Amino acid sequence: MSKYNKNRNARGKVTAASNKSTVKRHYSKLLFAAVALIPAALFAQSLAPTPPFADQAELSKVAEWVLSQGTEESIAPELAAILGLGSDRLPVKLKSYRTTEGISLTFAFSTNPKQEGIVISALKTMADKMEIYSVGTAWLTDRSGTLRQTIAVDASGARVLPNSSHAAKFQDIKAFFIKKLQATSPTTALSPSPRISATRVGGKKETK
Repeated sequence: MSKYNKNRNARGKVTAASNKSTVKRHYSKLLFAAVALIPAALFAQSLAPTPPFADQAELSKVAEWVLSQGTEESIAPELAAILGLGSDRLPVKLKSYRTTEGISLTFAFSTNPKQEGIVISALKTMADKMEIYSVGTAWLTDRSGTLRQTIAVDASGARVLPNSSHAAKFQDIKAFFIKKLQATSPTTALSPSPRISATRVGGKKETK
């Protein structure tokens, strides 16, 4: 191989490595900025109509609570473009509670009627050599409470898991947010649901 070709190949490797590093840094920042919604958006699908379920009213009211009192966030344009959600920010509202172990239990709801969906997640933010990423599990659902997708998140990105793998934990965290709504609005009529404490979900009571 000539010296010219060696130099050209070397430059190509450096460029490829640089591009990969840049993408990873942006991806990490996006996870940190809108950690609750990224896993759901990565595998967002058009939710098919679902029949009524016993807990449909429960999640509908939790969604209304989050929409009225939740924190306004958004998915960055770069991420929206990667996900095929256009080039604009995707507005969302969310409620999040952090346990003493640093795990954020989050209920996020899209405020874009064309991209309506609910993400329930249990994620911990990690920092490693200037990179910020999340580790944990996220579940894509809707107002009916039907489990649509289970996603594992770590430093390498996100991957789909069988819904049965973390179904029990999904039910626990869903019940956790229902309990939070009940505590906020004791008179709110909700269907009976299993009780869940922060200790059971995150290992310890959440911080306030």
